Amino acid sequence: MRELDVQCIADKIAQLCVEANHYLGEDIKACIRQKAEEETWPVAKDVLASIEENIAIAEEGVFPLCQDTGMACVFLEIGQDVHLTGGLLEDAVNEGVRRAYGDGYLRKSIVADPLRRVNTKDNTPAYLHTEIVAGDKVKITVAPKGFGSENMSRIKMLPPSAGEDGVKDFVVDTCLQAGANPCPPIVIGVGIGGTFDKAALLAKKALLSPAQEPNEDPYYAQMEAELLERINQLGIGPQGFGGKTTALAVSIRTAPTHIAGLPVAVNVNCHVSRHKEAVL
Repeated sequence: MRELDVQCIADKIAQLCVEANHYLGEDIKACIRQKAEEETWPVAKDVLASIEENIAIAEEGVFPLCQDTGMACVFLEIGQDVHLTGGLLEDAVNEGVRRAYGDGYLRKSIVADPLRRVNTKDNTPAYLHTEIVAGDKVKITVAPKGFGSENMSRIKMLPPSAGEDGVKDFVVDTCLQAGANPCPPIVIGVGIGGTFDKAALLAKKALLSPAQEPNEDPYYAQMEAELLERINQLGIGPQGFGGKTTALAVSIRTAPTHIAGLPVAVNVNCHVSRHKEAVL
């Protein structure tokens, strides 16, 4: 049994929150660069160039990638041979977020109650998802999620008879209905199966997949490629100005489900698809 003080987790989360808001992943940067080279519509090409300029400015460490520095979504994979000491894990996670959003001058966007709308003023509490895995390590993934794109996400409980076509049509229609609202080019996470809540979690975790890596299952890899092509054929384009680049990537995650159901969730992310990870 390995002991790990939760203060180490707080420190690492504080670091990752700031890094995620300033440094976009190389996979997303490569997608944007590739799409900029392929784009033929001059306006769309200019918008993609401005996005690349924005990424470079954020990497200087003063201004974040987006003024919406997001809700801090924290995923922890905790080895079952780890004994956490020094306090409550949830408190440590929120301490790390609180410190990062204060010291890092990141916008505080969280309200304590969904209807009374009083800002907590420190961007806590974080969205926290924990999973027990094998080993004696803790893997931390921090994914700040802006709500311009989150608000465009959808879930639907399809009948099994809807099949593959029903799933694909729902994903494409979600992107069509979103239009320019989520600041395209977008990244799409799709969750298929499980239960109502599991499908949504799968879709959010799909956004953590490397953007240029196809699904390990050839069946779903082909579906990802087809969906990406269909979404880009919508012609919404970067920031809604038209063109061939509405989406950068589509990632699918699945889970077993009930014989009577076909849950499908689509989690929409803008081109600032932020996430950083570390292992303690």
